[in-house]
Amino acid sequence: MNHLYKVCCLFIFISLHSFSQESINAKILDSTSQKPIPFATISINDNSGVISNNNGEFLLYLNKKVSKKDSLTIRCLGYESKHFLAKTFHDSIVLLSPKSIELDEVLVSNKNYTTEEIIEKTKENLANNYDFSFIKSKLFYRASHYTNVLKKDVTIKKSTIPEFNQGFVDSLLNAMPNNADSYTETLSNMYGKSGIIDSLKLDIIKASRLYDKSREITFEGYEEKFNTIIKKHVKRDSYFKIKSGIFGTKEEMDSSFYDSEKPKKDETEAFLEEQKKKEQERKNNFTKYTKYSISRLQRNSFTSEDSYLNFLEKPNRYEFKLEDYSFLNNEFVYIISFTPKRSEDYKGTIYINTDDFAIIRVDYENVKALKNFKLLGLSYNAYLKQGTLIYEKNASNKYALKYAEVEEGNKFGIKRPLKIIEKNKHTKGRRKQNELSSDIHFILSNREKKELVVFENDAITETDFTAFEEKPKVKPIYLPKYDPEFWKGYNVIEPNQAIKDFKSIE
Repeated sequence: MNHLYKVCCLFIFISLHSFSQESINAKILDSTSQKPIPFATISINDNSGVISNNNGEFLLYLNKKVSKKDSLTIRCLGYESKHFLAKTFHDSIVLLSPKSIELDEVLVSNKNYTTEEIIEKTKENLANNYDFSFIKSKLFYRASHYTNVLKKDVTIKKSTIPEFNQGFVDSLLNAMPNNADSYTETLSNMYGKSGIIDSLKLDIIKASRLYDKSREITFEGYEEKFNTIIKKHVKRDSYFKIKSGIFGTKEEMDSSFYDSEKPKKDETEAFLEEQKKKEQERKNNFTKYTKYSISRLQRNSFTSEDSYLNFLEKPNRYEFKLEDYSFLNNEFVYIISFTPKRSEDYKGTIYINTDDFAIIRVDYENVKALKNFKLLGLSYNAYLKQGTLIYEKNASNKYALKYAEVEEGNKFGIKRPLKIIEKNKHTKGRRKQNELSSDIHFILSNREKKELVVFENDAITETDFTAFEEKPKVKPIYLPKYDPEFWKGYNVIEPNQAIKDFKSIE
């Protein structure tokens, strides 16, 4: 009995020890400033690994039992790399020291090229340096959406329909949520050529959508309220004159609106049903829209001719300056800044390998509003677009996308009078039946952040690509609050604090 007890204790100890080693997590800080280090690469035996988030945090799950020889390596631009024995790593904080550049290290680099020559050679070597063939990539994609209603005012100036009063409108406005956040996360294998949407197939392993259903705006309830009021006060043969400022439109009243028992649908109803069907298909086809979003991240890189990062395609439109030298993943790099000379939209910093002239990192941001207009009470301002692209060599000794991040922000506003007049040509006397006059003022702010990390890139043939069959009906799992267990066992980008704190209103 005592022997059996000891065996059980030993088994439990081994199990707990094995469990503790199935993941490695820590926070990476600058040893001098104590600030978090984002985008550091963490890998086991220099194979596939993860990237630290904006807070310098990472969580790495191990695919196999760790041996005494397995090493954990942490690398980042401008810092000394650190190596640990994975089996004995238990640190919660990892300090990286800035890497000093010695003068002789600069002198042994190819030769003293001018900045213009470096950019020219980078463009010349683009086709040879990057992988444009068929590949299979294991990747994780996160899209974060933030919507805030900054202003929502509707002032009723005149209404001949009693139910359409200020109190009713205020109740509708109060029912609208002032903010709504959502987070979509997808782990998948992608087959095809990077950035070419017609040559990509997605195999979704697991996906989730974190959002608050109570903050969704459901128009069915509003539609029912409006329909009840309209049927009570508006005549069958009426039409509406809708005026906003100097503009006016005429809308006929559909008689079938009153014939709820009409067995056969008319063209209007059929059209509405078709639109609802298309919207539902869009929601259901999660695979297609995720694939499109990922391909846009890939396609908007400097490696594409039609990218908005066109500093290689149109170098004469930019001012380039050699800022410094550094190390990125043990590669010696030029650090070159670019700013627009003319009407281009972006500035940033590019990191170019001194040996093969490959760009292995780009940080960029817009220098002006990408779209900005105000016209007759309507306004739109796309004020933010910034991001980072990081490339690493794959098994084919070609550079492939390792990490991509882009953040966009815009504001939309409307401030103008709105008048709706009901008229009826079949009514004796005055054609004007009812009138609703109001002033409306809405301001909406949207911000979106997309992150993509690629864990593995393997070469495949066109035959392999053709043979793979995509599953189009995959749907993300709905999560009402952050669940730390959902991605357990899978390598993903560590969530930020906003995601960890997210919880739907009960």
